[in-house]
Order: sequence, then structure tokens, then C-alpha cells
Amino acid sequence: MRNVMFGLGVLVLVLGALAFKKPEALVKPAPADAISWITWEQMLEKSKTHPRKIVVDVYTDWCGWCKRMDATTFSDPCLAKYINQTYYAVKFDAEQKQDIVFKEKTYKFVKNGMRGYHELAAEITRGQLSFPTVVFLDEKIEVIQSIPGYRDAKEFETIATYFGRNEHLKTPWETYQKTYKPLPKN
Repeated sequence: MRNVMFGLGVLVLVLGALAFKKPEALVKPAPADAISWITWEQMLEKSKTHPRKIVVDVYTDWCGWCKRMDATTFSDPCLAKYINQTYYAVKFDAEQKQDIVFKEKTYKFVKNGMRGYHELAAEITRGQLSFPTVVFLDEKIEVIQSIPGYRDAKEFETIATYFGRNEHLKTPWETYQKTYKPLPKN
């Protein structure tokens, strides 16, 4: 009986300690073959010292196509490796309520009917709030292009390399698309 009481006491102490840990400490890190998503704020901080291109997945919690893109396109290991090497990958909830200060302007949530939208989502998608939309930004955090709609892994890879390799600066999309060679699958 004494051993049982001791065991229960240890269990209570361990569970109590876990209850006071920060929630992010309990989240498992992404697998090595998954996209390393970060927040807008984390991207801004990283960009100060190590500028690189940015890909922003603008989504909503209720969007079925957004969930499908997460489950299929964004879970492709080859694509994830390329995205992680080339971009900061940002998940951006277009309906988030948190204010964001960006380029000396405060962007807020705007209530619209039953839902609403975040002003920064409207800004980076150039007012085209459809979901999912993926926005590519350059190293200066300026919009290169927003791409609305679901894209499978093959199509998204072509788009991501087009911007990631700066081909958009010298090659027309139609030409790049016709001559594109997929990334090696290793």
C-alpha cells in the first residue's frame, strides 16, 4: 500500500509540472520531411538578420480545400525540403483576431457579417480573399505574386521553384512551365 501511495504521489507531481509548462513546449517539432511553418511575427524577426523569400499560406479554419492542401500538397516530402531550404514558410489565418504591426502600420481584424477578415490578409492577397491563397514575397517582404486556389504538389512545386529561383524576373511563366524539370526525389 505504501508503494502505491508513493507511486500516486510521483504521478501527481509529474502531471502538476506538465500543467505549468508553456503549451508550445508540449508541441512536437515538425518531422524532418515536413514544412517548418512559422508565424508572421517569427518571419519578421528572422528576416531582420537572414533575409530570404517567404511563402505565406493564407487559410481559414473552415476551408476544406485548405485542409486538403495541408494533407496532400504541403505534406509532400520533396516539396517540403525545397520550401524549407528556400523560403520562410508562414501559416496565416485570414480570420485571426490578433493585431499585427507591419511596416509601421497596425493591421486589425475587420468584422464582416458572421465572420470577418484580417486586414493584412487582404493587403498581401491584394483584396482577393479566397481560400486557400498562397502568397510569395521577396526578401524585402514585398509581394511578388498571390496564387489563389488549391494546387497539387506537382503544380505547386513548379510555382515555388519559379519564384524561388528568380525565374519570374527573366522567364515568362508559360515558357518556364513547359520546360520545367521536377526536383529530384531523394
